[in-house]
Amino acid sequence: MIYYLRHGETEWNVLGRLQGAQDVPLNERGRRQAVQAAHILTGLFRRNGREPLSLPFVSSPLGRARSTMELVRAELQLPVNEYGLDDRLREIGYGVWEGCTLAESEASHPELYAQRLADKWSVCPPGGETYAEVQQRMRDWYNSLRSDTVAVAHGGTARALMVALGIETPASAADLYIEQGAVYVFRGGALTKYS
Repeated sequence: MIYYLRHGETEWNVLGRLQGAQDVPLNERGRRQAVQAAHILTGLFRRNGREPLSLPFVSSPLGRARSTMELVRAELQLPVNEYGLDDRLREIGYGVWEGCTLAESEASHPELYAQRLADKWSVCPPGGETYAEVQQRMRDWYNSLRSDTVAVAHGGTARALMVALGIETPASAADLYIEQGAVYVFRGGALTKYS
């Protein structure tokens, strides 16, 4: 079982800017969302008879995910910095489009943007990654798990994991909204969102 949290909101989320590998800090709402997710986790742990100390916690190395993880662990009254980092959980790379809005991305590369709109899973901007590549690293991460795990990562990695596990298809996952402040539970080939 994976308890999966997307990082809390950043100002770039508000502005519609593609973040990718950029380290954009949480805003105030994002910090509140992390606390909200911790409360949801507390209820799930209680319901599932789980002790938080018995579970590994792992985060994307990007700052917005780490800040979310640390706020969650503080709320759970766990040592704030005692969690793992895994680079496979980093957000999908948007290459030259990082920091741009979708409109700016389209203006800079109109033909490529149209191609990506038609096939988001296998087309990427220069210097970026395809969702197919992210799907592979998320499958590798999933295969490396040895126990139930709490993970904090990103919207793109959530979509890729859903496809890797056969829960969604590339077409259905490509534009799926991944909620902040929620907990997604992957269990037995199924996915349940708690918010």
